[in-house]
Order: sequence, then structure tokens, then C-alpha cells
Amino acid sequence: MAAASDKARFFLEQSVPELKEYERKNIFSADEITSITRKRSDFEHKINARGSTPSDYARYAEFEINVEALRRKRVKRLGIKSTAHNGKRRIFFVFDRGTRKHPGDVDLWLQAIDFARKQKAYKKLQEIFAKVLRLHPRKSDLWTYAAQFALDENGDMTEARSYMQRGLRFCKSSRAMWFEYGRLEMSHIAKIQARREILGISTGGQTQEQILEEDENVIKLPNLTAMDINPDAEGEDSAHTTLQFFDPTSAMNGAIPLAIFDAAMAQFNDPSFGLDFFDMVVDYEALSACREIAAHIEAKLMTEYPQDWHSQACRIRLPLVSLQPNSPEFPAAFRQALAHLREARAKTQDPQLVVWVRGWLQDLDATPDLDEGIKTVAESVLRSIESA
Repeated sequence: MAAASDKARFFLEQSVPELKEYERKNIFSADEITSITRKRSDFEHKINARGSTPSDYARYAEFEINVEALRRKRVKRLGIKSTAHNGKRRIFFVFDRGTRKHPGDVDLWLQAIDFARKQKAYKKLQEIFAKVLRLHPRKSDLWTYAAQFALDENGDMTEARSYMQRGLRFCKSSRAMWFEYGRLEMSHIAKIQARREILGISTGGQTQEQILEEDENVIKLPNLTAMDINPDAEGEDSAHTTLQFFDPTSAMNGAIPLAIFDAAMAQFNDPSFGLDFFDMVVDYEALSACREIAAHIEAKLMTEYPQDWHSQACRIRLPLVSLQPNSPEFPAAFRQALAHLREARAKTQDPQLVVWVRGWLQDLDATPDLDEGIKTVAESVLRSIESA
């Protein structure tokens, strides 16, 4: 116990110059300084004693975050330009001590990451990611979180892909990680397309292959395959090296999501994953590459699992992909979808297909701006399915 008290006293003495400055500049009153000191003493004795828990460090960090927030407000109100002490450093120090003592507590790591992200302490955030991923390489959520951060905050798709590639070496059996990898690439394509539209860069209906052939300044890259995504490919950095030079223009055709899907299907051999991936892709139906990717998924599922209801569901929905309900092409596409539905019900009597069709038609019926004629047909088909 004496050792714990000595450690607590040591760390408390380090904060004395900081508290004296706050009192001298009237940021905190003498009573507030006393209260802060007392709370810090309680926390220090608790975390330095035997049997401390991760929640003790989390509460200590929360207390310091609140003190720092109050200090910032008062500094701004009093017009004090700067102080010699930085409260963020103390908060990070608390998190560092907590994660060193309890490296297996992922929640404490995530709290440290969340704080660093809010403070835009990107260098510190990189250090935290490196440490936690080294300690927990089989936590797929951490790899996904790191990749999403790299894309959203840093705009660095190469780094994001690097995180996902390395994560798949440890978590290749994680369906969620393959799924999120595909979503990451679809989001990246959406950002590229939005940027092109803002800049007024139009393809004029041309395919990506035609654009590449006509532009002498663009080097046409070879087609990307599942071998470039597979984490078991020869050479530790082979996939990362391939993707590193995959330029945005080539990415617009959806080659990377297609390769991810093929590699994932080789890993899981499960048509239910194919339907989930199909639904994820359709969420990005405004993309020019969406229909091509969806068609590839449907073709693969129908080739390998023609009798499975997941494959039939993709086939039914494919004609309507990337079509707006008020577009002139929608009625003909809906007729084709219903034709595929009739064929599917003749091939399989799986009740799961009926459940899926019922949900699909109900969602379609609730679509805004849907033509009354199509809505009537959808309701009629829905009644016939429910009465069957």
C-alpha cells in the first residue's frame, strides 16, 4: 500500500505547477483547485492500488476531460491566449497508463481512440492504432475502424486498403470484415463520382474502357482479380502493391469490389453472403458501376447455386437495379422482375423466398413517387403470395 501511495504522490506532484498557473491566472478558484486535487488524489490511489480495473482509468480520464473542457471555456471567456500546460497531454497519459496495465480491455482502447479522434490528434491516433492492432490482430472491428478513419479523416484510400488487407490476413474468416471491405470500396467509388460531377467531368455515356482508350495520358491497367485481394496470395504485400497503383479512373468500373466479392465467395462458399453483398451494392444504386457489380454477383450465384433462394432473390431484383421508380424504363424492368419471380417459385418452394419476396414487395409499395399502376400490380402479387 505504501508503494501505491508513493506512486500517487509522485504523479500528483507533477501536476502542482499546472494547478498553480491556473490559480494565478484566475482560471480556477482556490476552492476549485482543492477539489480537483482531492479528486485526482482519489483516482491516483485507486489506480495505483492492487486490483484496479479498466473502469477506474476510464472514470479518471472522463474526469480529466471534463476539467479540460471547463478550462478551455474559461480561457476563452477570460481572453487568455495560452497556458503553459496542455490538459490533453494529461488525458492521454491516463489512457496510456490504463492500456499498459489492461492491454486486453478493448473498450478502454476504443475510448482512447475516440478521444484522440475528437481532438484531431492524428499522430497520437496512429500510435494507438499501431499498438492496439498489434495486441488484438484478430479483432476485425478494429481493422475496419482504422480503415474507415484513414478514409474519412485522412482521405487516404491507400492506407485504408492497407489496414483491410492486413486485417484479412488475421480475420479472413470474418464475414463482416469482407462485407465492410466491399462497402469501403463502394464508398470510395461514390466519392470519386461525386467529385467528378462537382468538377463537371462527364463520361457522356461512354464506358470506362472507351474512356481509357481515348485518353492517351491514362495508362490502362490489367483487370483486377480475386488473386489480388486474397490475403493468402504469394508475397506478403502483393495485394497491397497491386491496389496501391490502382488509379481512381480504373476504380470507377467496380473492379475492386468485384474482386473482393469473388475472394470472399471462395472463402465462404455461401450464397447467403452473396445476397448480403448484393444488397450492400444496391445501396449505392446511384453509381454508374452499381448495375455491373450487381449483375456479376447475380451471374456467379446463378451459376454456382441456381436452386438456392438467395440466388433467385438476386435474379428477381436485378432488373430494377439503378432504376428510379419514376423512370420510363421502370415498368418494363418490373415486368421482367415478376417474370423472374414466377420462374423462381417454379424452381424452388423454399418458404424463405416467400418471406423475402413479401418484404421486397412491401418496400416497393412504400416507395415514394411509385406509379399507381405498378403499385396496384405489386399489391396484387403480394396478395396472391400471402394467400398461397
